[in-house]
Amino acid sequence: MHYKKELKRYLQFIKLEKNLSENSVVSYERDLRRYLKFIADDLRIKKLSGVTLHHIEKYLEELSAMDLAVSSIARNISSIRSFHEFAVVEGIARANPAELVELPKKAQNLPEVLDQDEVAAIIDTPNRESDAGIRNAAILETLYATGMRVSELTSLEVDNLIFEIGFIRVIGKGNKERLVPVGEVAQSALEHYIEVVRPKFLSDKDPHKAENKVFLSQRGNPLSRMSIWNVVNDAAERAGIEKNVYPHIFRHSFATHLLEGGADLRAVQEMLGHSSILTTEIYTHVDRSLLHQVHKEFHPRA
Repeated sequence: MHYKKELKRYLQFIKLEKNLSENSVVSYERDLRRYLKFIADDLRIKKLSGVTLHHIEKYLEELSAMDLAVSSIARNISSIRSFHEFAVVEGIARANPAELVELPKKAQNLPEVLDQDEVAAIIDTPNRESDAGIRNAAILETLYATGMRVSELTSLEVDNLIFEIGFIRVIGKGNKERLVPVGEVAQSALEHYIEVVRPKFLSDKDPHKAENKVFLSQRGNPLSRMSIWNVVNDAAERAGIEKNVYPHIFRHSFATHLLEGGADLRAVQEMLGHSSILTTEIYTHVDRSLLHQVHKEFHPRA
């Protein structure tokens, strides 16, 4: 077996230095033997320093096809990440290619989502006759249209709005860039805010303070994550939504509604900026739970 020496050193490390139980060591060994065999035999990579994030994603696709439990896949990812980190510390490799791989959420902890009527009610709440309302409407439209994380929204810059082709350049985790379609409705709301309101927030103030950020306070400062949270929470309360509404629920709703509408899983993965498709698959579980609900309600023998 390739990497036999490296695996043996790692297993000694987790047993003696990390003091893991015998069962845990056996599980790690089984996971890593399968992973390293795939790396060596299927991908023909003979040195750990040659493994990239793309190679690990290929392996995770293999695990996904095996219909393993989410907890098993999460353990595999942890094993791989820990092994590559050990390789860096030991000088076997220069970087950990598994560092940005996200752990899949457990199926029992499915994210709560808004239905389409609830999203529409929240987005329709801001007063689009006021400056703050125009800005807040643009924020809500953008969150739902793009599935952005709130940190991505607050760091969004005017230069990243590529409206001529209908996309936004999003800077995500690990400084990774992706292009996300913005949609006509959200783009219209953004353009109206940028043309009519944003210049007012900048007038008579230090323009450098805004750092080219899209969303600003009335004092010309970039909006904080808490400010976005307040905008979302206030709109939800005014709309009479009883669910716990927070910025990230728009991301959950964005993905779920796309998949319910028949969108390709890989396309949704790309728009969300997930390193692994396993993370995106949580939303297929949400979709399946909806199917169970429909089946139970309408099938005569459910």
